[in-house]
Amino acid sequence: MTTEMLTETFKSIENTSLVDKVEANLVQLLQQQKLKIGDSIPTELELAERLGVSRTVIREALLRLRMMGLIESKKKRGAVITSPDLFGNMSKSMNPHILTPETLREVFEIRLVLEIGMADLLFHRITKEDIKALHEIVDDEPPATQYHLFNIEHEIAFHGKLYEITGNETMKKFQKMLLPVFDYVHNSGLLKKQPLLKMFVSHKELVDILEDGTPEQFRNGMRDHLENHFARIFDLP
Repeated sequence: MTTEMLTETFKSIENTSLVDKVEANLVQLLQQQKLKIGDSIPTELELAERLGVSRTVIREALLRLRMMGLIESKKKRGAVITSPDLFGNMSKSMNPHILTPETLREVFEIRLVLEIGMADLLFHRITKEDIKALHEIVDDEPPATQYHLFNIEHEIAFHGKLYEITGNETMKKFQKMLLPVFDYVHNSGLLKKQPLLKMFVSHKELVDILEDGTPEQFRNGMRDHLENHFARIFDLP
């Protein structure tokens, strides 16, 4: 590598490091100004003067904020604060084929914990129409057997409806991201294969609890419903 090439490489590294610092400073500056969603941010020139860097560096840092969904461009207004899609960038990297086994296992665990913990939201927000819809979903499922553990279509239909009933849009988006990982982990061999699955609470029994039971009964029922998954995580006999 020539001296000229080395010089250009170091300049690139220095510039990248500077953009990193300016990006962090920009976020801090916008927080200090207590800007709200829809508020305009200072111009590139104003930011460059305030932070003491070139407009090129400011432009690169602002581009990163746009990619994160923190700002967006508006006609005649310049850049404004926006509410980012929390799972926008995450969903792009939630590919089970490029995640480590440790991360896949932890994502698998997150979904189990979420579904046990949604009981109170469900009981607070569920309607008679929701109960009817859940009954229709389970009526289309084959009878649960001792050897039935996981079917992606049944899971999407039933558990997706539960997330919908919670009324929590963020949870719904998260669930859509987790389902492919859940299915991949189940079928990939990352978890211990159970030679004989234990009987568990079925989807139909969970609907019965939602109709006539209590949040505590549902938590226990969901835990039993997911028992075989927990057994595989903890490597239980």
